[in-house]
Amino acid sequence: MKNLLLLEFFPDFFVILHSDMINEYQLRVLPQVAASADYLRKYIAEEQGLALSALKAVRILKRSIDARQRTIFVNLKVRAYINEQPTEDEFEYVDYQDVSQRPQVIVVGAGPGGLFAALRLIELGFRPIVLERGKDVHERKKDLANISRTQQVDGESNYCFGEGGAGAYSDGKLYTRSKKRGNTEKILRVFCQHGASTNILADAHPHIGTDRLPQVIEAMRNTILRCGGEVHFQTKMTQLVIKDQKIVGCVAGGKEYMGPVILATGHSARDVYRYLADAKIHIEAKGIAVGVRLEHPSQLIDQIQYHRKEGRGQWLPAAEYSFVTQVDGRGVYSFCMCPGGFVIPAATGPEQIVVNGMSPASRGTQWSNSGMVVEVRPEDVDNVKIEKCKNVKMDNPLRMMCFQEELERMCWQQGNMKQTAPAQRMADFVNGKLSYDLPRSSYAPGLVSSPLHFWLPKPIASRLQQGFRTFGKQAHGFLTNEAVMIAVETRTSSPVRIVRDQDTLMHVQVEGLFPCGEGAGYAGGIVSAGVDGERCAEMCALYMEKNG
Repeated sequence: MKNLLLLEFFPDFFVILHSDMINEYQLRVLPQVAASADYLRKYIAEEQGLALSALKAVRILKRSIDARQRTIFVNLKVRAYINEQPTEDEFEYVDYQDVSQRPQVIVVGAGPGGLFAALRLIELGFRPIVLERGKDVHERKKDLANISRTQQVDGESNYCFGEGGAGAYSDGKLYTRSKKRGNTEKILRVFCQHGASTNILADAHPHIGTDRLPQVIEAMRNTILRCGGEVHFQTKMTQLVIKDQKIVGCVAGGKEYMGPVILATGHSARDVYRYLADAKIHIEAKGIAVGVRLEHPSQLIDQIQYHRKEGRGQWLPAAEYSFVTQVDGRGVYSFCMCPGGFVIPAATGPEQIVVNGMSPASRGTQWSNSGMVVEVRPEDVDNVKIEKCKNVKMDNPLRMMCFQEELERMCWQQGNMKQTAPAQRMADFVNGKLSYDLPRSSYAPGLVSSPLHFWLPKPIASRLQQGFRTFGKQAHGFLTNEAVMIAVETRTSSPVRIVRDQDTLMHVQVEGLFPCGEGAGYAGGIVSAGVDGERCAEMCALYMEKNG
């Protein structure tokens, strides 16, 4: 930092003129100041005693909202450029090389785990061959629209299957607590390099938006292709090629693709789990969470969270919330909260109703929703009396998947055997009453009134009821009949863990297979799946180098 040059006198205060420098400041400002670049420059100039003309640019490095008190503040970390313009990029770009003549690795699945694995392989000098059972991100969009129009789900192109995976059309939230597993900041930078707003680098809860994420995903695919990789759509893996207890490739779309396999199929690829179980490739049941989508008017959530009648007003974003409690030894919590969003049909096959949530970048709809779920462990399933699960033994690695499937089938029956979802007003559910009518909802296929308190498994229904009572005490107005519960939320995570070695990330039983991301049971969200994809790519590269 260079020395101060001079002081100029103004009627109200002294302004200090500095020579060229870059300073960083921690600020606590009102929302209207944080929302306007001009207001923010003026605020910094006044607070720091700078001439406004000397403050050439301001970059926001970190941003979070403090709504704990009635006066709401925005906490900012900013970088101020005094008498100079920014010369450095906002983030560090990744250099992707030509790998068209390099050894190849098979990546099964084009969700975040698979895409980030493929990009990291390119960095490391290996050629990714990406196999995706669904369609590309734009063709896939047409099949999603058909769900509401025809009440039918395409089993290979839906909200879970297709380029971008379950995250592409279910919000694009990038917040994760799994920061010890790898470089989460790099995942955000790669998204920015492919067209995401640089706001995600600063926001405490970054979010791309369902309307913008598909273009980012397409740009990532184009990077893979430009560097010499391959991406094949509507190419479902049906078999692994095993030789001398090593995975040397896979069969997909009736063709063999040779190379070690990074298996990043997502949490809904039940055919893959059945194949692995039949092939005696070691997998195990893991805990999941099951419940409903809870949808409130977004204005009500804004009023509750911002502690004021006008809600968010002109300067604040749609409010978020997070709830967690323990009921009878199991967690009850909100999951994947979507302010200003939609509830969507996320089934992947016939005789299923599954719901999820998403938000556009603006988060501007009149509804806010969240998964409200109860922790379910493998040992719990034996105590839940569901017809098709009665004969599933406790040592069956697919028993949690069976539990999911049967809940989804029951929900489909309650929904008139269409994609119309069974629903109940929130307070009616807590009080064990049938809802004789339902509020307007964002769920496009439609709702049908149903006694969720009666037909949901009792350990889930009773824990949700108690959890809602607790949350209603924590946030006055949250427990209300203005909110509607939409069943059923089952795809919170994989019901299976494909067991891998902790150090090599390779399957414990067969070499050359790298279980990856959410589908393998090692991630929970876009960023953590991306981190796991990069780690699997690094371990696969070491395996390739070791084995020639």
